[in-house]
Amino acid sequence: MPACFCICEKFRCDKNSDTACVSWYIGWEKKNRMKKSRMNTEKNTNAEIFERMPVPRAVRMMAVPTVISQLIVLIYNMADTFFIGRTANPYMVAGASLILPIFNITLSLSGLAGVGGGALISRLLGRKQTEEAGKVYSFCIYLGVLAAALFSLGVLFFMRPLMRQLGADGNTYRYASNYAFFVIVCGAVPTVLSNTLSTLLRSVGESKKAGFGITLGGAVNIALDPLFMFVLLPDGMEITGAGAATCLSNCIACAYFITVLFRMRKTSVLRLCPPLRLPQKRSLAEIFFVGVPSAVTTFLFDFDYIVIDRLMSGYHDIALAAVGIVLKVERLPLNIGIGICQGMMPIIAYNYSAKNYPRMNETKRYSLKLGLVCAAVSITLYELFAGQIMTVFIRDAQTVALGTKFLRIRVLATPLMFLSFFHVYLFNAFGEGGHALFLGVMRWVVFNIPMLFFLNWLIGMYGIVWSQLAADIFTVLLSLAAYRKYETEAFTTGT
Repeated sequence: MPACFCICEKFRCDKNSDTACVSWYIGWEKKNRMKKSRMNTEKNTNAEIFERMPVPRAVRMMAVPTVISQLIVLIYNMADTFFIGRTANPYMVAGASLILPIFNITLSLSGLAGVGGGALISRLLGRKQTEEAGKVYSFCIYLGVLAAALFSLGVLFFMRPLMRQLGADGNTYRYASNYAFFVIVCGAVPTVLSNTLSTLLRSVGESKKAGFGITLGGAVNIALDPLFMFVLLPDGMEITGAGAATCLSNCIACAYFITVLFRMRKTSVLRLCPPLRLPQKRSLAEIFFVGVPSAVTTFLFDFDYIVIDRLMSGYHDIALAAVGIVLKVERLPLNIGIGICQGMMPIIAYNYSAKNYPRMNETKRYSLKLGLVCAAVSITLYELFAGQIMTVFIRDAQTVALGTKFLRIRVLATPLMFLSFFHVYLFNAFGEGGHALFLGVMRWVVFNIPMLFFLNWLIGMYGIVWSQLAADIFTVLLSLAAYRKYETEAFTTGT
């Protein structure tokens, strides 16, 4: 029996002498202390942001990287339209515009795993249940990849009827289908996975890493667009080049997130290539209880865009091209608001779970004020410079004139749209997916989409444009009433 028997029995080293075993034991202790130190550093960082840092600074620290990444995503989405617009081909612009809602539906799949899992992870950390948080992360990765793969295959097999339903005709079908093949069929999995990982990183306080990854993908897309469109591919295939650039940029962003998780593998609940460790049944239910409503409401948001495109295609292709540009441009203030909400949500979820309601309410109030100020600034700038903004994307005089009128109308709904999303994110943070789903369904199925058909029937083409403002008035009133009722029942009773 070796002299180091006691130590070896405890740690199961393969040494057979005191000197070797003690040396091994000292090395093991050193590594263990370093690992604990890294884990404590992460815990302290999370606690600093979620518990101790002044609320305005904490919200800015979480929201600013998210807002920047949201803007970059928007810019690279608009970059495709910008460069395609350089061809002066309104049919090519219309073809790309038709695919925007389907691409955004792809992003909604990341909400299924990312928002559902991310909000739960923040709440679990607030309750100090780190092991369960790791299992939730593991499950969400597999869920996101599976959902994206199934969606991309569905689009591939049903491409032709889908394009027809979107309103693609003989002038736009070829352009729309080529673009969809690259950004959805080939790009769905890296797109969903990178966005899911970004949300999960944000749930543990790593907003900078999350924001940088999305920003990296957007910046690469902007750089690759002109290369693929005007250098590598021949004339007439510009939209194919834009789609290929988008797909490749999302792959690069996904690779970045995988690298980040590899470096964090020993210090975080988020680990690269985790084994499929199923969370508790309660956790699984909470993932879907929040994730499904998030995916459904995002889908309905983009389905609303599909209806707009479909109704507008009944007039002429110039109107379709104009509204396609407007629907992208109007997302600038909307994405800022969503970025604020996404930065706010982990802080709200953590403190809600920890029952630190004063800090939770302060976070809510500050985020609300910040979002409304950004919305007011956006309205002012868009009303003043709508014509110049349209000219950036296309030089066709008819499209610019029509788009200018559309944009000045649509932007008026910006603060109402922010308020609608704000309350949905609050309910997601609380784990109240039923409330979020109720508001989402009411907004799109009961108010927005019927309003599109009604105003289109009543006043024609401009009724389609005015529908957002009219519908969101009802949505905000309902959201305020629903949250007031929930707040009275939940927080005054201490549940």
